[in-house]
Amino acid sequence: MIDSFSSRRTMSPPVPYDRWLLFAVATLIGIGLLMVASASIVISDKQLHQPFYYLYRQIAGLTLGILLGSIVVQFDIILWKKMDTILLIGTVSLLALVLLPGVGHTVNGSARWIGYGPLKIQVSELAKFAVVVYMASYLVQCHQDIQTSITGFLKPMALLAVIALLLLCEPDFGATAVIMTTALGMMFLAGMRLQYFVFLFIAVLIAMIGLAVSEPYRIARLTTFLNPWAHPFNSGYQLTQALIAFGRGGWFGTGLGESIQKLFYLPEAHTDFLFAVIGEELGFAGMFIVVGLFAFLVLRIFWMGRQAQKLGRHFAGFLAYGYGLWLAMQFTVSMGVNLGILPTKGLTLPLVSYGGSSMLVNCIVIAVLLRIDYENRMVMLGLKDA
Repeated sequence: MIDSFSSRRTMSPPVPYDRWLLFAVATLIGIGLLMVASASIVISDKQLHQPFYYLYRQIAGLTLGILLGSIVVQFDIILWKKMDTILLIGTVSLLALVLLPGVGHTVNGSARWIGYGPLKIQVSELAKFAVVVYMASYLVQCHQDIQTSITGFLKPMALLAVIALLLLCEPDFGATAVIMTTALGMMFLAGMRLQYFVFLFIAVLIAMIGLAVSEPYRIARLTTFLNPWAHPFNSGYQLTQALIAFGRGGWFGTGLGESIQKLFYLPEAHTDFLFAVIGEELGFAGMFIVVGLFAFLVLRIFWMGRQAQKLGRHFAGFLAYGYGLWLAMQFTVSMGVNLGILPTKGLTLPLVSYGGSSMLVNCIVIAVLLRIDYENRMVMLGLKDA
C-alpha cells in the first residue's frame, strides 16, 4: 500500500510554474482591487456619478493584462533577446512622439500618455520594460567589457541618457530615477568593478540632484518632505494628509472603508498615495502584510534569476534580476514617499495602485518571469537545452 502511494507520488507530473510567485502576485492584486475601490469610491461618485468607475477601469486593465500575459508566457525567453534593439528603438520613438502637440495626452501638466479614447498607455511603463530587456541582452553580449573596461558601461549609459532626457521632457522624474537605478543595479550584479560602479553612481547622483534643483517645484518637493508641517496648506499639504492617515490607522486601522483622509483630503488617494489609505484603514498590520508580500515577491524573483544563472541561462537570469530590481525600487520609493522618508514623486505601488498602463505592463512582466521559471524547470528535467 505504501509502495503504491509512493509510486503515484513519484509519477505525478512536476508543477510547471512557481505557485508561490503566483500566490504573492494574486494576493497583492486582490488587496489592490479592494483598496482602489475603497479609496476611490467617494471621489468617483462625486466627479463621475459612478462609485466604482476607477475599480471597473482597473479590472479592465487587469483583464487585458492577463490576456496579454497568457500570450507572452508562450514566448521563448530567447525571443526577447532577439527583439532588444526593436524594443529600444520603438520605446525611444514613442517617448519622442508623446512630446508632440496633438499626439501626446497631458494630465496634471505632464505629457506621458499616447493613444486614443480609453485606449491610452503611459509610455514610461513601456520604457521600464524595454530598458530591462536591452540591459539584460547587453550584459550577456558584453559581459567581459563590463568587468574590465570603463567603456563597457559608458555605452549603455549613453543610450539610457537619451531615454532619461525624453522622460524628463514630459516631465517624469520618478520614472527616470527608477530606470537609471535599475540599470545601475543590473550592471553591478553583472560584476562591474566597484570603483567603476562608485564613479558611475556618483555621476548619476550628481546629475539627478542637478535636475532636481533645476526647477522651483522640484526644489519645493525636496525641501518640503523634510518638514511638511512648515507648509501644511501649501507645498506640504499632500504629505501632511498622508501622515495624518497613518496616525489615524494605528496598529489595526480604522476598518475597511472607514478612511476619512480619502474624503477629498488626501489627493491621489487611489494612485500615488494608496499606501497611506492602506495604513489608515488596515493599520500597521495591513502595511506589514503588503510590505512582506512585496519582499517575498522580490526575493522569489531573485532566486529565480540565480537559478537561471546556475543553469547557464544568463540572459534569463539578468532579465529576472532587472525586473526584481525594478519592482523593489518602485515599491520602496512609493512607500517612502507616502511615509515622508523620500521627496514626493508620482510613483504607484506595482500591482496594487490604480493605473491601467502600470497594471498592463506588470502583468506582462509576471508572464515573462513565469516563463523564465518554466524554462528553468524544463532544463533541470532535461527536457530543454540551456
